[in-house]
Amino acid sequence: MLFLTQKHFVTIFVEMFLTDSNGGHIFVGGDVCVSGHNSGPVFEEQPSSLIYPEGMPEGKVTLSCQARASPAAIYRWRVNGTEIAFAEDSHYTQVAGNLVINNPQNGRDGGSYQCLAINRCGTIVSRVANLKFGYLHDFPPESRSPQTVHEGAGTFLACQPPAHYPALSYRWFINEFPNFIQPEGGRWFVSQVTGNLYLANARANDTGNYFCFTTINMDISTKSIFSKALVSFKNKKQTYALSGQTAQLECFAYGNPIPKIRWRKVDGILPPKVGASAEGPTLIIPELNFDDEGMYECEVYTSEGRETHQGRVSVQAQPEWLQVMSDSEVEISSELQWSCAAAGKPRPTIRWLRNGHNLALEDSGMYQCVAENKHGTVYSNAELRVQVQAPDFRLNPVRKLVPAARGGQVKMECKPRAAPKPTLFWSRGTELLTNSTRITVTPDGVLWIYNISRADEGKYTCFAENYLGKANSTGHLSVRDATKITLAPSNADINQGENATLQCHASHDPTMDLTFTWFLNGVLLDLEEPNGHYRRLEGTIGDLLIVNGQLSHAGTYTCTAQTVVDSAVASAKLVVRGPPGPPGGLLVTRNDDTSVELRWSHGYDNHSPIGKYVILGRSSQTHDWKRMRTDPANIEGNAESARVIDLRPWMDYEFQVIASNILGSGEPSMPSQPVRTKQAAPTVAPSGLGGGGGNHNELIITWTPMAREYQNGDGFGYILAFRKQGMPTWTVVRVPHVESSRYVYSNESLSAYCPFEVRIKAYNKKGEGPFSQIAVVHSAEEEPTVSPRRINATALTAFEIQVSWDPIQHLNINGTVLLLWLQIRYWRQHEREAAADRVRTAGLESMARVTGLRPNTLYHVTVLAYNSAGTGPPSPRTTVVTKKPPPNRPPGNISWKIVGSWVTVRWDHVKSMDNESAVLGYKVLYKHEGQSSLKILEKSKNSITLPLPKDSGYVVVEIRSWGDGGDGHVDCKMIQMNVYLFYLIFYFFVCQCN
Repeated sequence: MLFLTQKHFVTIFVEMFLTDSNGGHIFVGGDVCVSGHNSGPVFEEQPSSLIYPEGMPEGKVTLSCQARASPAAIYRWRVNGTEIAFAEDSHYTQVAGNLVINNPQNGRDGGSYQCLAINRCGTIVSRVANLKFGYLHDFPPESRSPQTVHEGAGTFLACQPPAHYPALSYRWFINEFPNFIQPEGGRWFVSQVTGNLYLANARANDTGNYFCFTTINMDISTKSIFSKALVSFKNKKQTYALSGQTAQLECFAYGNPIPKIRWRKVDGILPPKVGASAEGPTLIIPELNFDDEGMYECEVYTSEGRETHQGRVSVQAQPEWLQVMSDSEVEISSELQWSCAAAGKPRPTIRWLRNGHNLALEDSGMYQCVAENKHGTVYSNAELRVQVQAPDFRLNPVRKLVPAARGGQVKMECKPRAAPKPTLFWSRGTELLTNSTRITVTPDGVLWIYNISRADEGKYTCFAENYLGKANSTGHLSVRDATKITLAPSNADINQGENATLQCHASHDPTMDLTFTWFLNGVLLDLEEPNGHYRRLEGTIGDLLIVNGQLSHAGTYTCTAQTVVDSAVASAKLVVRGPPGPPGGLLVTRNDDTSVELRWSHGYDNHSPIGKYVILGRSSQTHDWKRMRTDPANIEGNAESARVIDLRPWMDYEFQVIASNILGSGEPSMPSQPVRTKQAAPTVAPSGLGGGGGNHNELIITWTPMAREYQNGDGFGYILAFRKQGMPTWTVVRVPHVESSRYVYSNESLSAYCPFEVRIKAYNKKGEGPFSQIAVVHSAEEEPTVSPRRINATALTAFEIQVSWDPIQHLNINGTVLLLWLQIRYWRQHEREAAADRVRTAGLESMARVTGLRPNTLYHVTVLAYNSAGTGPPSPRTTVVTKKPPPNRPPGNISWKIVGSWVTVRWDHVKSMDNESAVLGYKVLYKHEGQSSLKILEKSKNSITLPLPKDSGYVVVEIRSWGDGGDGHVDCKMIQMNVYLFYLIFYFFVCQCN
């Protein structure tokens, strides 16, 4: 990645200023900026560049500018570097900090605008906002000449857009708006660079009037126009785009068939974010970054050939801050260095501003660092304040009570506020402290006391002094007993899954609290985690319980006993024994067609010797790992190699090795690099050998294509051998390609349905495999030449007919009887026979039923014989009229009565309408409770008497009318209601509707 940076420093030597009685800074010739009360301006809103539509009447533009400051800022504006004067008759107006430009005009108001925010603490300048004017002129009024193209050839129509700013978007429509042209699978393409319409190959229906439709988008409005009617690759180029934006590369070609397009990155991988655009005429690269820079290639291809062209994408970036300055308060007479670093492409230049002007290194104020290149400008702001103050301990006194442990050391700090930096020294009582073997006073005022004893207790005072005054602050040193470990943890050794206890006890000063913490290899342990492996041993405060120890828990445990003044530590080692770690460095050192040799290195034995190894493997055709057969069959724990056997030739494999010991099996090694076994001749024959059917004079042979794992090598194909049954010689053919699954043998002399003996074997470039078992396949049949005679059709119900015919004579070819099948065709009056429905039945049948018909309807019926070669001639046609439909009303008023061990069920008669078939009786479908078979009783009366069994009731399923038209309807809701009432008495009846 190329990302150019620029880093600048400004060093400010802070000089002496006058100070008022409140501690504020007094600037010669200016107001006072009071430290702690006032602050310089900080922008909250800055003006943004915009494009204004040229010629818009009575419009206005508002450029925003608001800053946070104390006291409040006042605002000024510059245009093209010149300050704007706000007169009464001016078209400029200032509202708060915002600049309003009334009735903007090109030539007068276009340019670069900047806002200045000012208060007594300083001045800052905003970023530059450019006001530009957008326009889109009309297309020329002249008509364009018609354009002619031959059918199948490619062409383009030039848009030739009028003058405009900014860039346009383009669409085309044909004949009338809004009939916009669609891509049509890549046949059409509209360039968003030139606006031209490209056509891969012309068709007759493409003739028409074409219009180029252009749209311009501005910040305030949108404008669209279209042209008068209108009746190849680009050369390699370079595209520049800004980081974070979207780049579009275009590519189109003429051709028939329509060329397909795909993109690649020549010097890298095409980023996934391009999505589906990688397979189209416009490659869209969103959110550009420097990794996207490079050479891109467009490839167009058809079945006739391919062609490529390349273009480079160069990514640039506007300035971006890497390091900015921040507000600073410094002492008088001190030195301050501010750093300012920015990145961008091209490399940004950096300049400095103070109070809105080029930097002159003097005084307090508002400072700005400006980084800019041709793509933009960024600003960083900071306020510099100079402090002048006598020493003062009120905000940061010496600690009043400083505890320390005997034999240890203590640190006492002295940090008063003062400017310039004060002189610091310490005393104990009247004794001035100086550096010795037990006492150190550092230049920045820190007092260190070593090897502390009870005699060091007492008051210690820090004195601070500069030319503006002096101050002091006192603290008391209190000496406490030291903390000591009285029972240290001992080394431990456990198996994985076991518990371990590490003890830790300590003595300490009774006036202070004691806490225990534990570390594993220097990392603090969380003893409060719910269900964690680490806990405090119940009844103690220092002992550690390790629950269900794992291999990762092995290491050095450190106990820390700590008070606020000191601490003591003790350590112990924990060994966790477990299954071995994964072996490393797994390599395939040699391979042949059915075996490979593997080598590996021992992993960690985890304190228990490795007993054996197991090898797992998987092929490219499987996803699950399985144990492989090896030589030797049992691999000892000291081995570092083995041979995997019984593999399939020309197959890709991966392998893993697992080590085991008496505590179990460990994690598998990293998979080996995929390895392909060497090629060998096929060892099995294809399966699924069969065939038959086809056209006259054809023998069709089919089989199941060989799976990848049985091919054993490339150059794969099939060898077929076939002969007429009883003949001595075989015809042998080769069928290339592994996907092949059928072979068609044609011969004018081939008789119909002739039996052939067929066998098949596979081959590859290493040799041929074994033949399969012989299968018998017949050549194609001939179409039937006979048809059934004397067919008859009878209506059974309103929805069903029965068709019967005389049996037909089956063909006898070469001593083989060919079984014909029959097809019944039926269609309604006024329908065409071509739209007839069909029912098929075996040729041995002489009768069939057709269901699902319409009631009271005339049907035409014919019967045809058919076999695999096609259908024969139709039989003579007959007609039949289906019967009227049954009544669509169910039996009503169902009731029942129990007399002794009998129950009588009654219902009202169903009366049929004129367009319905007459009711001949009723059907009662029932079954005993607990039985699965139905019983059907047909009754001409409207009642039925049934015996009641001793141990169970009845389940009544249906009561419905019947007649010539078929079975009538049943009202489930009514019967269920009555059955429920009956259940309340003794027995349970249910209606179940079909």
